[in-house]
Amino acid sequence: MKDLAQTPDALLSKGRAAVPALRELRADAVAKLAEMSAEAGVDAVQYAAHGTGWVATYCEALEQMVAWAERLERAGAFGEIENLILAIALGEYAAQLQGGIPMSQGEIFRIAELDLTLPEPIATLIGSNTDAARQRLVTLMIERQGVASYGATGLDEEFEMIREQFRRFAENRVLPDAHEWHLKDALIPMEIIEEMSEMGVFGLTIPEEHGGFGLGKTAMCVVSEELSRGYIGVGSLGTRSEIAAELILCGGTDAQKAEWLPKIASGETLPTAVFTEPNTGSDLGALKTRAVRDGDDWVLRGNKTWITHGGRTDLMTVLARTDPATDNYAGLSMFLAPKTRGTDAEPFPDATIAGGEIEVLGYRGMKEYTLALDDHRVGGDALLGGKEGQGFRQLMRTFESARIQTAARAIGVAQNALDLSLQYALDRIAFGAPLAEKPRVYAKLAMMAVEIMVARQLTYFSAREKDAERRCDLEAGMAKLLGARVAWAAADNGVQIHGGNGFAMEYPISRVLCDARILNIFEGAAEIQAHVIARRLIDTHQK
Repeated sequence: MKDLAQTPDALLSKGRAAVPALRELRADAVAKLAEMSAEAGVDAVQYAAHGTGWVATYCEALEQMVAWAERLERAGAFGEIENLILAIALGEYAAQLQGGIPMSQGEIFRIAELDLTLPEPIATLIGSNTDAARQRLVTLMIERQGVASYGATGLDEEFEMIREQFRRFAENRVLPDAHEWHLKDALIPMEIIEEMSEMGVFGLTIPEEHGGFGLGKTAMCVVSEELSRGYIGVGSLGTRSEIAAELILCGGTDAQKAEWLPKIASGETLPTAVFTEPNTGSDLGALKTRAVRDGDDWVLRGNKTWITHGGRTDLMTVLARTDPATDNYAGLSMFLAPKTRGTDAEPFPDATIAGGEIEVLGYRGMKEYTLALDDHRVGGDALLGGKEGQGFRQLMRTFESARIQTAARAIGVAQNALDLSLQYALDRIAFGAPLAEKPRVYAKLAMMAVEIMVARQLTYFSAREKDAERRCDLEAGMAKLLGARVAWAAADNGVQIHGGNGFAMEYPISRVLCDARILNIFEGAAEIQAHVIARRLIDTHQK
């Protein structure tokens, strides 16, 4: 099997042959889960359900890697580095499908728990992840150090031009100061936000008729990836506008679209999402914040938490209960609630809004807050879509885009970890040679590069599905689930490569570790995400 990584034709042939088997394995896993959960439901077999979600994610990821290689081959761009990445990816993920998938550090799911065995076409791929392949990949990475991606991304030239523009911005305007912003828990300077506005970050996917650029989710991925590679806080600024714009585009009235979308696109209005409450987390159906009619107006009352960029924003998208007789999703409505933009000294100048900062390990630059809405009054036209009881449905429509973007942010964080780790491994001399020459070090670096490409291709696939206006909540969820794990693994291994220095706050890899940790929690915790994937797979199986 050693020659597999050195013969592109043989590798691609084996990869193509494995695709039907991957689809069969996924279908068999879902069928088994459906059988196991038929009587008591998915919640009763949660471990198997989440494991099935991971199995399906791996199968889709490997299929997308083969598709990526085929596109590159047709374009004459499938070179040695791409061949090595594909070989290691197919070999490692096939081996994990057989031996166990790490759902977390201490939870390994094995397909034997579903009474399944690995089909032979997949099993034949396992030997392609060799030490020689990993060593050669890192040698090529060193030769090409500083590139946007180790291996061709497979995107059109238009997207690569966008990537280069935002990569230069991140390198010149973000990276030099990102670690200082993190250490000081400082807000990202307004001049950075203003430059992002001028570059079109906040109107990237908003249609041209509403003042945006009208680009798709694939472009959003590229921009989010490069900005997050500089600093996740900067990469996440666009998420606020993306969520608000998606809510308004999908559920707003014509008047609401005309009022808010041009302002969001230009950066004149900075929005914040106000959904989560204390003790609810992902259980949005249990929200208690109330919206009460008072004449033509609405009055908002309640407590919210984990409000990102809550102070220095102008518009809150607030999920509140308009039907007090309900205790589930049915009574929730969404509001476009204006607020006064705060400052560093006075983040919440409105008398009807009180806020307190939540000190966090990472994901800084925008700050997290608790909010208390004390009779915060908004006009009757603030009800999104002009209809009550639609809030949860309206929010659900944004999940695909939000999770695709979160997956892209995870790729950027992982790439930052790889950049820092590769440079350190070259600079640090131990026992007479650079760390990068040590097998346990170059193996880590190689797997970072490989898994970044796997997560990238799964994310781009979900973005293409969204751009084609096809339902992609399953694909977006898989991209987010895998991307978050890849980012954490890259950051954790990056700290390990740095050794004791990785534990020192002065080294940027310590910041990247803190930033990476949140990705497995927000926009759907890994456990929730795996559960949602499993439910969706069963629903599809039963139709």
